[in-house]
Amino acid sequence: MTTQALPTALAAIVDDFQALSEPERLQLLLEFSEGLPELPDRLKDHPELLEQVVECQSPLFLTIETEKTDDGPAGVVHLYFKAPAEAPTTRGFAGVLHEGLDGLSAGEILSVPDDMPELLGLTRAITPLRMRGMTAMLGRIKRKVAAASRLHG
Repeated sequence: MTTQALPTALAAIVDDFQALSEPERLQLLLEFSEGLPELPDRLKDHPELLEQVVECQSPLFLTIETEKTDDGPAGVVHLYFKAPAEAPTTRGFAGVLHEGLDGLSAGEILSVPDDMPELLGLTRAITPLRMRGMTAMLGRIKRKVAAASRLHG
Protein backbone atom coordinates (compact mmCIF):
# COMPACT_ATOMS: atom_id res chain seq x y z
CA MET A 1 0.00 0.00 0.00
CA THR A 2 1.21 3.49 -0.76
CA THR A 3 0.56 6.82 0.87
CA GLN A 4 -1.58 7.85 -2.14
CA ALA A 5 -4.58 6.28 -0.39
CA LEU A 6 -4.11 8.60 2.59
CA PRO A 7 -5.36 12.15 3.21
CA THR A 8 -2.64 14.71 2.44
CA ALA A 9 -1.57 15.56 6.02
CA LEU A 10 -1.42 11.92 7.08
CA ALA A 11 0.45 10.94 3.89
CA ALA A 12 3.07 13.62 4.65
CA ILE A 13 3.54 12.24 8.18
CA VAL A 14 3.90 8.67 6.87
CA ASP A 15 6.42 9.89 4.28
CA ASP A 16 8.40 11.57 7.09
CA PHE A 17 8.51 8.30 9.05
CA GLN A 18 9.44 6.23 6.00
CA ALA A 19 12.36 8.54 5.19
CA LEU A 20 14.01 7.82 8.56
CA SER A 21 15.93 4.94 10.11
CA GLU A 22 14.19 3.00 12.89
CA PRO A 23 15.88 4.82 15.81
CA GLU A 24 14.97 8.12 14.16
CA ARG A 25 11.37 6.95 13.71
CA LEU A 26 11.09 6.37 17.44
CA GLN A 27 12.45 9.86 18.05
CA LEU A 28 9.86 11.31 15.66
CA LEU A 29 7.12 9.39 17.49
CA LEU A 30 8.33 10.98 20.75
CA GLU A 31 8.12 14.41 19.12
CA PHE A 32 4.50 13.70 18.18
CA SER A 33 3.83 12.66 21.79
CA GLU A 34 5.07 16.05 22.98
CA GLY A 35 2.90 17.82 20.41
CA LEU A 36 -0.37 16.17 21.39
CA PRO A 37 -2.73 18.99 22.42
CA GLU A 38 -4.27 19.04 25.88
CA LEU A 39 -7.97 18.38 26.19
CA PRO A 40 -10.15 21.50 26.06
CA ASP A 41 -11.60 22.49 29.44
CA ARG A 42 -15.11 21.35 28.46
CA LEU A 43 -13.76 17.77 28.18
CA LYS A 44 -11.18 17.82 31.01
CA ASP A 45 -13.88 17.93 33.66
CA HIS A 46 -16.09 15.33 31.94
CA PRO A 47 -14.21 12.03 31.59
CA GLU A 48 -17.55 10.33 30.80
CA LEU A 49 -17.47 12.03 27.39
CA LEU A 50 -14.28 10.16 26.48
CA GLU A 51 -14.09 6.53 25.45
CA GLN A 52 -11.19 4.32 26.54
CA VAL A 53 -9.31 2.33 23.92
CA VAL A 54 -8.85 -0.79 26.02
CA GLU A 55 -6.50 -2.42 23.50
CA CYS A 56 -3.84 0.17 24.35
CA GLN A 57 -1.38 -0.85 27.06
CA SER A 58 -1.59 2.64 28.54
CA PRO A 59 -4.83 4.37 29.54
CA LEU A 60 -5.80 6.17 26.35
CA PHE A 61 -9.13 7.96 25.99
CA LEU A 62 -10.53 9.66 22.93
CA THR A 63 -13.58 11.36 21.53
CA ILE A 64 -14.58 13.15 18.36
CA GLU A 65 -16.72 16.18 17.66
CA THR A 66 -18.28 16.88 14.28
CA GLU A 67 -18.96 20.42 13.12
CA LYS A 68 -22.41 20.75 11.65
CA THR A 69 -22.84 22.34 8.25
CA ASP A 70 -25.90 24.08 6.89
CA ASP A 71 -26.00 22.11 3.66
CA GLY A 72 -26.83 18.72 5.15
CA PRO A 73 -23.81 16.41 5.50
CA ALA A 74 -21.70 16.55 8.61
CA GLY A 75 -18.73 18.87 8.40
CA VAL A 76 -15.22 18.44 9.64
CA VAL A 77 -14.27 16.09 12.44
CA HIS A 78 -12.15 17.11 15.42
CA LEU A 79 -10.26 14.53 17.47
CA TYR A 80 -9.45 14.75 21.17
CA PHE A 81 -7.11 12.44 23.06
CA LYS A 82 -6.12 11.95 26.67
CA ALA A 83 -2.96 9.91 27.23
CA PRO A 84 -0.52 9.97 30.14
CA ALA A 85 2.84 11.68 29.65
CA GLU A 86 4.56 8.52 30.87
CA ALA A 87 3.19 6.64 27.82
CA PRO A 88 5.13 8.32 25.00
CA THR A 89 4.47 5.61 22.39
CA THR A 90 0.71 5.77 22.90
CA ARG A 91 0.74 9.56 23.06
CA GLY A 92 2.95 9.68 19.99
CA PHE A 93 0.56 7.68 17.87
CA ALA A 94 -2.37 9.74 19.18
CA GLY A 95 -0.34 12.79 18.10
CA VAL A 96 0.15 11.31 14.62
CA LEU A 97 -3.59 10.67 14.28
CA HIS A 98 -4.44 14.11 15.62
CA GLU A 99 -2.12 15.91 13.25
CA GLY A 100 -3.01 13.67 10.30
CA LEU A 101 -6.79 13.47 10.70
CA ASP A 102 -8.06 16.41 12.77
CA GLY A 103 -10.14 18.79 10.68
CA LEU A 104 -10.87 16.32 7.87
CA SER A 105 -14.29 15.24 6.67
CA ALA A 106 -15.86 12.00 7.88
CA GLY A 107 -15.39 10.49 4.42
CA GLU A 108 -11.68 11.27 4.40
CA ILE A 109 -11.20 9.69 7.82
CA LEU A 110 -13.26 6.62 6.94
CA SER A 111 -11.15 6.08 3.82
CA VAL A 112 -7.92 5.67 5.82
CA PRO A 113 -6.84 2.01 5.53
CA ASP A 114 -7.06 0.07 8.79
CA ASP A 115 -3.42 -1.03 8.49
CA MET A 116 -2.14 2.56 8.22
CA PRO A 117 -0.12 2.25 11.49
CA GLU A 118 2.10 -0.35 9.79
CA LEU A 119 3.15 2.29 7.23
CA LEU A 120 5.03 4.18 9.96
CA GLY A 121 7.70 1.48 9.87
CA LEU A 122 7.69 0.89 13.63
CA THR A 123 6.78 -2.81 13.61
CA ARG A 124 10.30 -3.91 14.59
CA ALA A 125 10.89 -1.01 16.98
CA ILE A 126 7.83 -1.45 19.18
CA THR A 127 5.99 -4.52 20.45
CA PRO A 128 3.13 -6.19 18.53
CA LEU A 129 0.88 -5.35 21.48
CA ARG A 130 1.59 -1.64 21.03
CA MET A 131 1.02 -1.94 17.28
CA ARG A 132 -2.38 -3.52 18.03
CA GLY A 133 -3.15 -0.57 20.28
CA MET A 134 -2.35 1.84 17.45
CA THR A 135 -4.57 -0.07 15.04
CA ALA A 136 -7.34 -0.16 17.66
CA MET A 137 -7.06 3.62 18.16
CA LEU A 138 -7.60 4.22 14.45
CA GLY A 139 -10.44 1.68 14.37
CA ARG A 140 -12.18 3.36 17.33
CA ILE A 141 -11.94 6.76 15.65
CA LYS A 142 -13.38 5.36 12.43
CA ARG A 143 -16.27 3.67 14.29
CA LYS A 144 -17.10 6.89 16.14
CA VAL A 145 -16.93 8.91 12.90
CA ALA A 146 -19.16 6.40 11.10
CA ALA A 147 -21.70 6.51 13.92
CA ALA A 148 -21.67 10.34 13.96
CA SER A 149 -22.08 10.38 10.17
CA ARG A 150 -25.18 8.19 10.43
CA LEU A 151 -26.63 10.51 13.08
CA HIS A 152 -25.97 13.69 11.10
CA GLY A 153 -26.25 12.29 7.58
